[in-house]
Amino acid sequence: MAEPSFLAVDWGTTNCRAWVVGADGSVGSERDFPLGVSRLKPGEAAERFRSEVRPALGAERLPALMAGMIGSTLGWIEAPYLDCPINAGALASRLTAVPGEDPPVRIVPGLRGEGIAGGPDVMRGEETQVLGWLELDPSRLEGTRVICHPGTHAKWVLVQDGRIERFVTAMTGELFDLLSKHSVLKSEDGPFDEAGFEQGLEAAEDGGALAARLFTTRARVVGGRMPKEAARSYLSGLLIGAEVAGVPELLGAEVDEVALIGDPRLCSFYQRALDRRGVRSRTYDGSEAVLAGLKALFAKGDGA
Repeated sequence: MAEPSFLAVDWGTTNCRAWVVGADGSVGSERDFPLGVSRLKPGEAAERFRSEVRPALGAERLPALMAGMIGSTLGWIEAPYLDCPINAGALASRLTAVPGEDPPVRIVPGLRGEGIAGGPDVMRGEETQVLGWLELDPSRLEGTRVICHPGTHAKWVLVQDGRIERFVTAMTGELFDLLSKHSVLKSEDGPFDEAGFEQGLEAAEDGGALAARLFTTRARVVGGRMPKEAARSYLSGLLIGAEVAGVPELLGAEVDEVALIGDPRLCSFYQRALDRRGVRSRTYDGSEAVLAGLKALFAKGDGA
């Protein structure tokens, strides 16, 4: 690796991943730490970063750039939201410096956009992945792109000529967790049921009247139309199918191809839902995207 340039950190709710990045963009070492902001006490992030993250990577004297929930009210300090539309250069010029840190530590701000129902929508962390995905292939910086980040709070993002124009959040992952554990639809973990998942995708139809469609999970079991072992997979298919059917159109653009960024297994479920609707999709690695985003923002922000 070339001479170390900076420490790139993706610090989320449940995990912290850090990379030592060389001046030529190469990665010398990387580590995962169980230091997600949901596991830390107020004010603990700074101490754990100095005493654990930096020493583990031999990065005590490197400037650091962080993305994710570390910049939220739950993290180290709050990096204020910036308004869309925005591109990588504009975002890099507004990085939030952590006061009193030497070597310097900066945090990528989250984004705020016009949401549905007359209110705003927000994201934090996904913006770095989106911009990193764009930087990985210069051809992506031209034209219109639709990107989906499956997850607890899935994000659907519209990009035009390298700018994040708007996005929509869907709480599909959190709904699945709550409903499958704490509702009349609760079910035990078990093997994934292919037939149940496909039946859920079919039952989602256009995504409308979701509250009514959800109850079919229970009705199919107690009515003898579906084994209880398939209920969890059916519910997953129903929720993902409803999201894919209804949310992309809220972006206000024609959606004929979607870039899926994130966990490959979860992305595969979305890919199946998109396939049913005749929408092309490809899956990309989330870690590669966020690292590329941190590299680009560090470079565009003139380093330390």
